[in-house]
Amino acid sequence: MSGIGALLLFACIATATPGAATVMAIASGARFGVARSMPLVAGLALGVGMMAAAAGSGLGTAFQMMPSAELILCLVGSSYLLWLSWRVARSGAPRMREVLAPSGLFTGLILTVQNPKAWAMTLGAAASFPGLATPPAALALLFGGIFAGFALLALSFWCVAGRALGRWLRTERQWTVANAMLGALLATSVIQIWWP
Repeated sequence: MSGIGALLLFACIATATPGAATVMAIASGARFGVARSMPLVAGLALGVGMMAAAAGSGLGTAFQMMPSAELILCLVGSSYLLWLSWRVARSGAPRMREVLAPSGLFTGLILTVQNPKAWAMTLGAAASFPGLATPPAALALLFGGIFAGFALLALSFWCVAGRALGRWLRTERQWTVANAMLGALLATSVIQIWWP
């Protein structure tokens, strides 16, 4: 039980700390509201759960044996996150056309799979807690369920915080400044990829 407790604490802290997914949840909550952002939040959480399950089933060992795959993942993920940060930073106040089209479940999955912080978090869990379940399938199920659950809770909180922020923003200038700050935070999350 002490091992499960440590894993629960690890998952709680790892999913709640700021990173690319939290910034996207905040930005979506601010622009579209909580209900319309839930498909994105669910996709982000599901992606983390799937990655944790994959890490628990043995993918972590494969990544450790192929350092070039980790480098490629970091390069692709960093590029994607920088592109997203540019898009967030350049967006102004929500227009009716934009409000009708929030990001969905698939976008959340894609963002998570390309997020090196999420890979580091899930692979770190697989390396730290390999003995919690004997068959790899049981370990994958345990990791997937725990990380998906905590990610859903944490990202929902960040989305609600984003919605509160969105209520304070009234003018085009306020939205421009807030989006620039969110874009900068998202770009800064790339630093965590290269200097953990």
